[in-house]
Amino acid sequence: MKYRLNKFISHSGICSRRKAAELVKNGFIKVNGEVIRNPAIEVEETDKVEYMGKPIKIVKKKVYLLLNKPKNVITTMSDERGRKTVWEIVKSKVNTKINPVGRLDRNTTGLLLMTNDGELSQKLSHPKSKVKKIYQVTLDKPLAEKDLQKIDKGFPLEDGFIQVDVISYIQDEPQNCVGVQLHSGKNRIIRRIFESLDYEVVALDRVLFAGLTKKDLPRGWSRFLTRKEVIMLKHFTK
Repeated sequence: MKYRLNKFISHSGICSRRKAAELVKNGFIKVNGEVIRNPAIEVEETDKVEYMGKPIKIVKKKVYLLLNKPKNVITTMSDERGRKTVWEIVKSKVNTKINPVGRLDRNTTGLLLMTNDGELSQKLSHPKSKVKKIYQVTLDKPLAEKDLQKIDKGFPLEDGFIQVDVISYIQDEPQNCVGVQLHSGKNRIIRRIFESLDYEVVALDRVLFAGLTKKDLPRGWSRFLTRKEVIMLKHFTK
């Protein structure tokens, strides 16, 4: 069976079809040992296609796994310093490589989606999708009402103006525990927001991602998405 090269690459789980076309045009793809810059060229499954010197293959079955990430785990497939990775936690459940959708830093816990569906991963990671993420934040001291209001209205950080979607105290919890909803993917954004106001984030837990929740998923456990959840992610994410 023949595939357009950019389709072949996207079906390998690396990235979306549009991103695959960019990789080809920028010379990152070899076919049978030759750099190819035309994403529309047709290749067969038997051809040797390489990305950054590593062979890639068509992924026949798409895998969607939701992990409740523990603390002190790196959101990567491997770590040169020998630290525990999310791949080590899930690799016994799958027979193909799956990649994290976005990142959670080492000390952040909670929901992390992993998949070999490159197009869905690209969609959920793109700022235009405005994927809803909700975090429970535990601070080293109660959050003052004036600071809660300041965060709610938004204010500038070193990399630009930032505004969360929603921030509120959590019912029946002390005032050092707050809920934050946002769609920004900026690095360490929640920690930096509170650090700029002289608070230390003691614990940060992602409790919702793109409509997926931690219901019946203890810390360190993972589960495959249902067909209904996959359809929801593909067609109804805004």
